[in-house]
Amino acid sequence: MQTTLLLADDDTELSGLLKEYFESEGFQVRLAPDGISALEEARKPGLDLIVLDVMMPGMNGMDVLKALRQESKLPVIMLTARGDDMDRILGLELGADDYVPKPCNPRELLARIRAVMRRGQAPEEHGVIKLDDLELNQGSRTLQKSGEPVELTSTEFSILFALLQSRGEVVSKRDLYISALGREPVPHDRSVDMHVSNLRRKLGPDPRGDNRIETIRGIGYQYRVA
Repeated sequence: MQTTLLLADDDTELSGLLKEYFESEGFQVRLAPDGISALEEARKPGLDLIVLDVMMPGMNGMDVLKALRQESKLPVIMLTARGDDMDRILGLELGADDYVPKPCNPRELLARIRAVMRRGQAPEEHGVIKLDDLELNQGSRTLQKSGEPVELTSTEFSILFALLQSRGEVVSKRDLYISALGREPVPHDRSVDMHVSNLRRKLGPDPRGDNRIETIRGIGYQYRVA
């Protein structure tokens, strides 16, 4: 089945070039020149992923992402100004799956898109992990806490799954980048840290009142077990 992307960017020349490139790679591409139309397109059926520019007229990318995350887990890759760490951090806090700095290499953006899409696909072997008050279903990529659903982005789910698979053991940041983001870490990249911070906020403490995910300084993270 053909993957459908939404490119939301007011740079019509760049959008046109990316549209042509992605269509040559087998994708179906929709375009949105501003934030309001991006949100309208995101709500239409048949969309698989959004590439969302931060700076757009009418409604910026952050506002679009914030509104979208109130109603959808649709994967989002943010386009941010190169070197603008605050935009990257805010985007990840609001639930972006990944980001690519502009100006971007179309091949790099394509690789990020494919990595996010792979994470969203159900694995061949469906497994359920139960620990304390959590029940994680690998097949449906859903999480329940005390029987209630917890909304996670695709990246947050992948990180939590990796940590729960190795619960009680330390998982390096590099391993989390590769398994959850589909890429090697780069200098000054705090993507995994922000996703873990989001997980801590959404999950809260464990039934004993302890922090579920422990930072192992200089190495990575560990999901604590009693």
